[in-house]
Amino acid sequence: MKSVVRILLGISIVFLGYLCVVSVLTPIRFEEEKAKREKVIVQHLINIRAAQLEFKEANGRYTANIDSLVNFLQTAKKKEVKKEGALTEAQLEAGLTEEKAVKIIKKGDMKEIIANGLTNFRRDTVYTDMIVSLYKDAYTAENIANLFVIPFSNGQQFEIEVNNTYMSSSNINVPLFEARAAYDTYLGDLNRQELANAKDVANTLERYTGLKVGSIVEPNNNAGNWE
Repeated sequence: MKSVVRILLGISIVFLGYLCVVSVLTPIRFEEEKAKREKVIVQHLINIRAAQLEFKEANGRYTANIDSLVNFLQTAKKKEVKKEGALTEAQLEAGLTEEKAVKIIKKGDMKEIIANGLTNFRRDTVYTDMIVSLYKDAYTAENIANLFVIPFSNGQQFEIEVNNTYMSSSNINVPLFEARAAYDTYLGDLNRQELANAKDVANTLERYTGLKVGSIVEPNNNAGNWE
């Protein structure tokens, strides 16, 4: 009988030890996985912000329509100035500016170009595919729609809202946008209690329960809530 009790006591001690270890490791593992996933999602939000800024530059407003953003990224061109050479301190002190130098080059008068030391000075306007300009090799026209899918969410898209009618205190129209991904979308398959705890912490601090960039309530320089 004593041996049975000892065995049961030993099993109980081992089990309690296991529960203690689990209680310590579970939140640690949750936070590690949360951090790993959010690093990927943050990059998506940064890239979405870049797309919205270019869309606004071209159209004067933001858009909440993902299809419109995808089409814009697939078809738009980015105007860029290819630069070769730079003005020296002596040239600047002599009154030469970038604008004046460009005008001299455009005139094509070689004597004037040489006299001003601009033989190696070039400023050429080029047009690059928007996707290439913004994302290099990260996306193509064929897969750019993936940018708007929340990683680890089983295919859910980022929520995007805009407020193109916001007026500042100076009565100036300031278009606003916001893109976000809630905890539930990308952490829903993890420990439920730890997920609930994460949401409780965010709510207590009056923060969004997830990741977001921008704001449709007031201008925030299109900052992300991780920044």
